[in-house]
Amino acid sequence: MNGHDPYPTRGASRPELIGRVDPVVHGNAAGPLSAGELVDFDRDGYLRMDRLISPEEVVLYAGELARLAGDPALRGDERVITEKDSGEVRSVFDVHRISPVFAKLAADPRVAGRARQILGSDVYVHQSRVNYKPGFRGKDFYWHSDFETWHAEDGMPRMRAVSVSIALTPNDLCNGSLMIMPGSHRTFVSCAGETPEGHYRESLKDQEIGTPDPESLTALADEHGIELFTGEAGSAVMFDCNCMHGSNGNISPYPRSNVFLVFNSVENACGDPYAAPSRRPEFLASRDFTPVA
Repeated sequence: MNGHDPYPTRGASRPELIGRVDPVVHGNAAGPLSAGELVDFDRDGYLRMDRLISPEEVVLYAGELARLAGDPALRGDERVITEKDSGEVRSVFDVHRISPVFAKLAADPRVAGRARQILGSDVYVHQSRVNYKPGFRGKDFYWHSDFETWHAEDGMPRMRAVSVSIALTPNDLCNGSLMIMPGSHRTFVSCAGETPEGHYRESLKDQEIGTPDPESLTALADEHGIELFTGEAGSAVMFDCNCMHGSNGNISPYPRSNVFLVFNSVENACGDPYAAPSRRPEFLASRDFTPVA
């Protein structure tokens, strides 16, 4: 059983806004981020990186993304998520285990080193995936805090995880780029409703349980505003696990794809779910807490 929960969710009939009790930046460890960047991350909950990987690496990772999408060995695999209506590939999970190419990226000091510095400890990969948002038909990802799901369904105890989203195509104003509410990481939105058994199967295509209510979203947007992230392929955003974020659908002709890596502190390993009847599968929430080398 879990002890006192500072972030209760999915147990009441009404949502609630709860102030964060955890630090955002843990310690003052040396690393690739400057003191000013750590201050910015603490304040806003995210950092932009205009060129985290080189153009040559973009070609390599984009090619691997295309290979995974078309790999016949992965057809029917639960780690491959398709669009609810079209059946096109929406995401491929567990890519740091499926692909040696993405395994190397997850251990890259430019990526894992930043996570260690922010979280103040060794880290492990809680989740990895590649997201596809094809032109004309790419669906939206509704507003959400990742931590709400990871806490409720994966048993992540505290807010001590970060995500890195690396663009493998240009992100522009028209193709469904990432949106974040800066500063929203300091407020936990407790969601109403209960988690049904096997909820992850539906939520990966179209999440309803665990999504914030319109009134809470409006309050956060009124207070913090909304930032839209555009940039060339190879740019990246690192953001706190409790940032409120989402993206629109893509009805432009231009695809938007990215690789997404989640690092959790080894001192924040997941236990029993806080608000779900059972744990989600390993490909969504790793139970291998071995530190990234």
